[in-house]
Amino acid sequence: MVGAGIFVVLAPAAAAAGSGLLVGLAIAAVVAYCNATSSARLAALYPRSGGTYVYGRERLGPFWGYTAGWSFVVGKTASCAAMALTVGFYAWPSHANAVAVAAVLALTVVNVLGVQKSALATRVIVAVVLTVLVVVVVAIVGADGIDPGRLSVASDAGVAGVLQAAGLLFFAFAGYARIATLGEEVRDPATTIPRAITVALGIALVVYAVVAVTVLSELGSAALASATAPIADAVSAAGHPGLVPVVRVGAAVAALGSLLALILGVSRTTLAMARDRHLPGALAVVHPRFDSPYRAEIAVGVVVAVIAALVDVRGAIGFSSFAVLVYYAIANASAFTLGRRAVPVLGLVGCVVLAFALPLTSVVIGTAVVAVGALAYVVRGRISGA
Repeated sequence: MVGAGIFVVLAPAAAAAGSGLLVGLAIAAVVAYCNATSSARLAALYPRSGGTYVYGRERLGPFWGYTAGWSFVVGKTASCAAMALTVGFYAWPSHANAVAVAAVLALTVVNVLGVQKSALATRVIVAVVLTVLVVVVVAIVGADGIDPGRLSVASDAGVAGVLQAAGLLFFAFAGYARIATLGEEVRDPATTIPRAITVALGIALVVYAVVAVTVLSELGSAALASATAPIADAVSAAGHPGLVPVVRVGAAVAALGSLLALILGVSRTTLAMARDRHLPGALAVVHPRFDSPYRAEIAVGVVVAVIAALVDVRGAIGFSSFAVLVYYAIANASAFTLGRRAVPVLGLVGCVVLAFALPLTSVVIGTAVVAVGALAYVVRGRISGA
């Protein structure tokens, strides 16, 4: 979760919410907490690859499991493209598409070689990103302090805008799903997965809150909304232009870390769906040496590499948020069947509200893509039963 999201979502969220950015962040955090709690309870009960694809199937029925899996795959594929383009725009803006494709192909190879190597690379990347963010916060606060006036909510913060910002900011919180999708590759998954989800969400929330407060205090909501590289712009505005290249490197590394985990998670859900013949059975093959679903990983990598040349980053974030919120709505509905229903109800309602508060284009395209997946399931079922 502590990856490229914090480097890219603050500006569009500020454009939607204005001075209500921090309120939007708080709402996104509450919904993320509900989703994480529901996911942790379900992961402890069903420690298998696939995440909510498995939970929805087991608790609600095959259609809902399939819909969750479809939403996850298409939503996170869009996220992969967004992260790959982020690498390109920060590392080499004039050749962003070529860099994006190269990053996808390189990380696909890492994933094919086994989850252990991917986990090690992730630890290194997270350490680098956290170090860069700490340096940024210390530099800005040390130079200008915190301006409380820029943190107060003014009349420009409408309810619809704040909810839209929360939906966009949810993009940066959604990484804990990838913990659950690795259920078959974790030691003592019934204990480890719920603990990992809870700890990861807590760390991410603290990091995001500190960075958001710092950047908003430095730039103000209007300047933040128009920023193309908000954290780099905030560092420059604080009188530290020499740190801008460090921020750019940190953002590129963060995007690589996000992309690494995204490809890993999407391929595992693809594996689970292929096993159940909702996707081509050939994608369910596991490498005999590296114990990885290498065909699923290669297929995901190729699709992402193609899409990376065609999408707009902000549009990809909106579409991804919509599809992933559908995924978590099904997770909460699944957790509702386990009892202790207050958190799943809040999470389900929150997911639905934030999904339809997103920009209209994201809602329309997201609804259409999810509907196409559902229609394909129904048609396939009728053909099979004929």
